[in-house]
Amino acid sequence: MTDKVEAATQTMIENLQKNTGKPLDEWVAIARASGLEKHGQIVNFLKSEHGFTHGFANLVAAYARETAASQQSDDDLVAKQYSGKESLRPIYDALITAVNEFGDDVQISPKNTYVSLRRSKQFGLIQPSTKTRVDVGLNLDDVTADGRLEKSGSFNSMVSHRVRLTSANEVNDELIGWLRQAYDAA
Repeated sequence: MTDKVEAATQTMIENLQKNTGKPLDEWVAIARASGLEKHGQIVNFLKSEHGFTHGFANLVAAYARETAASQQSDDDLVAKQYSGKESLRPIYDALITAVNEFGDDVQISPKNTYVSLRRSKQFGLIQPSTKTRVDVGLNLDDVTADGRLEKSGSFNSMVSHRVRLTSANEVNDELIGWLRQAYDAA
């Protein structure tokens, strides 16, 4: 199925240039220069201002938004997560300092709403869930939830457990031990 989707996308990209005289990257630049950020706004702009069909407008809008997201640096993504939650940033910083001690193979990968902690696979994540709390998600197979180590529940399906933190002081040996255990298993 994926091969068919990729082939169809490639055909659309080729037809875009044939039909408009401009390649995809030029249309992406035009869409981004419009200053519009939402997918639907970009689609409507391309349809109304450039006579695009919905399919071509949708294609360009998807690529325009994807390139905008990929141009955000890791620091920008983390800063965005803690915007309005600056008091929680010391928790994040303490966690990253601890995780970086595990080894050179730790990968810290910021996303829009959380930071993924990876080795060969994801072993944890850090997410400012509210204005007063950071949640640490952990992948700990065969570990019983107890006390502050909870089952992840509806928090995030990519992890098995979570720990709720409201202060950098809670980044202690117990939590670092759980992170280390998840890292070792990854």
